Amino acid sequence: MMPITKKSIAIDGRIFPDRRRELRHRVLKGAKLSFNNGYGASECVVRNLSEQGAKLAFGDTFGVPRRFRLHIAGERSTYEADVCWRGIGEIGVRFT
Repeated sequence: MMPITKKSIAIDGRIFPDRRRELRHRVLKGAKLSFNNGYGASECVVRNLSEQGAKLAFGDTFGVPRRFRLHIAGERSTYEADVCWRGIGEIGVRFT
């Protein structure tokens, strides 16, 4: 895995330092999120990952709830996740 070291770019084009507390590593893993006591589910791709959170890619984030469980393919753990930010096809989550 490769650490993400670039700075962030604001909507107006200003460059500002990354505000994350720890480095995230680029990954490309399938994942499944579940919500509504397991009655709702969706699939996504994990684009970057740390112990504290991740960036997830979707076709559309409209149906993704604010809080859900995330299971990443190949990992034993399931994470409780809260959405921190939301874009058209991506969301950032914090593990709780």
